[in-house]
Formats: sequence, structure tokens, C-alpha cells
Amino acid sequence: MRNAAKAGHRGMGASALAASLLLAGGLAACSSAGSPDSGQAAPSNAGSAQPVSVTNVDLRIGDQAGAGSQALLTAAGLIGKLPFKAQWADFTSGPPMLQAMGSGSIDIGLVGDAPPIFAAAGGSQIAVVGALKSSPDGTALLVPANSPVHSVAQLKGKSIAVAQGSSSNYHILATLAKAGLTVKDVSLDYLQPAEALAAFSSGHVAAWDVWTPYIEQAESQYHARVLANGTDVGDTYSFVVASRAALADPAKAAAIRDYLRLIDQAYGWSAANKSSWAGTWAKASGLPLPVMTQATKDNQTTPVAITPAVISSEQKVADAFTAAGLIPGKIDFANFAVSTFNDITGGTS
Repeated sequence: MRNAAKAGHRGMGASALAASLLLAGGLAACSSAGSPDSGQAAPSNAGSAQPVSVTNVDLRIGDQAGAGSQALLTAAGLIGKLPFKAQWADFTSGPPMLQAMGSGSIDIGLVGDAPPIFAAAGGSQIAVVGALKSSPDGTALLVPANSPVHSVAQLKGKSIAVAQGSSSNYHILATLAKAGLTVKDVSLDYLQPAEALAAFSSGHVAAWDVWTPYIEQAESQYHARVLANGTDVGDTYSFVVASRAALADPAKAAAIRDYLRLIDQAYGWSAANKSSWAGTWAKASGLPLPVMTQATKDNQTTPVAITPAVISSEQKVADAFTAAGLIPGKIDFANFAVSTFNDITGGTS
């Protein structure tokens, strides 16, 4: 699964992560990931057009620096148009966000392609309700500017920082495979972004696989060099994930519909107003404006419907983790996707 990491940079193993997600999801949800029970369809009210009052709904929304959903809605002038009460919670990355969702702490949140797979493998009762096509520049494998490494193959036997269960976890898996390597040929140090940045800048790891805006921060502040981005990985997606419990609640399901509609509008606004979005995102993230200006250019994402093509792409991600032994068993991603909100999340892809 992974070689021994340097002292002080060892993360939990894949089995431990899956176990923690299983506990977070609740032992009551103990059917196998590919079983019909775990893939039950979303309640019909989840996509219903019938009016349901959301005035008194408290929708608990997960957010992270790499997504910036709250900042995006604010920049687009839409935060005040949320017709429900929004409770925002910040997370360092997608995996801890979905752990919180599995434990019932949040209702919905935006994550990369890998976190839903790990959550599904852990038994969490979640479903993807929206999708965004990601830019290949939004993820990258970085090395220091003066590193002797100039090809992915040269990383054999070296340490690479990555957040376990994140979109970058899949990116490094696919990038290594393209170079004829596996995770057994390198030492993966499972670190959250802040820890990984410290390890990378101090030379404790040879490379770092991460996403925007940490890519641009490392390039600007530590002169990092991109060894590989997402160009050769193929189409990748981010997902808006909701808990099954929230979808089963008619009022929360209606609030989720309103939230997705406004998020869709906000992404459309950001594509046409990059400089304004960069300014708001910089204030929200605490990173310098030049860093976030570049991040805004690199992090171009487009809302799309959850189509068979999207599900097929995500199935490849799940199969790659299974083949690498990083999750137990096979995940049928179609069991964790609902299309009842497609009419307001980007149309057809």
C-alpha cells in the first residue's frame, strides 16, 4: 500500500481511513458498497418541483479553501439570496468533510473525485447530487525548482506528500501508472495541505501532489515546479455530495435544490468575472491576490449534469483505487449518484 514514510510524516493507512469513514457513516449503514441497499435511489421529493418551504431549514454546508463555495456565492452577490439558513463549516480537504457528513454533522459539500469513493468504501450513506468538470491545471505534482527530478519515473524510491483520499490521491495514482510505476515504488506521505506545504518547503519530501490554490501558493512562495498536471489523466470531476438523510428530508432536499441552482449561477458569474472572483477568494483564503489571480485562471470548473459519461469517468477512479489495494472491494459508483437535480446543474455534458 505504501512504503514507510519519514519520521513525523506518517499518515493513517488506507484500511484505517476506510474504517474511520465506516464509523463516521454509522454502523447501521453496513451493507456492502456495491449492494442495492447502498445504492437506493434518492427520494422522489429530492428532485420534485412541488413548492416546499425552506425558510426554517438549517442547511449545514461543508467548505474548503480549494472550493471556496461561500466566498464564490459572496463574490457573485448571491449569498444573500439563499432562501434557507446556511451554516458553513470549513475543512482542510474533502475526506474530513465527508467523514463529518457520515457522522451527521453536515448535509452537503463540494469535494474532488476521490473523496466520494473512499466514503462509499467506508459505508457512508452519501450521494453525489451535482458535478463540475475540472480543469487539468487545477491539480499538479510539484517538485522544488532545484530538484534533480525532471520526470515522474525519477520519483521511484522517493517520498511524495499527498492528502489521503483526496483528488490528488487519484492524480498521483494515475500519474505514477502512466510512468510505469505504482504506489509501491514510492513512499506516499499522507499529509493534509498545511502539513504537506511545510514538508515540501523544508525538503522533507521530494514531491507534492495537490490542487488549486496550493499549487499556485507553492509556485509563488516556494518556486515549485510542475512535474505533471491533470492533462494526461483524462476528464476529471468535482462533486457536490449530500447525505442520504438530508435528501430524505423534503425541506432539506428543497433547500439543496435552491443551493445547487445558486452555485450553478455563481460559477457562471466567476467565469465572466475572474478578477473580481480572485479578489474575494484572496480575502477568504488569506493568500496574496497574485496567487489567487493565477489560481482563478487555473481552477476553471464548469457545472455539468450527472450523466452516464460522468459516472463512467468516476467508475474508473474507483476501479483504480480498488486495483491498487487502497480501498476494500469494488465500488459501483452508479449506486452513489442521483440525477434528479440535473435540470439545474449544468444541463447535459
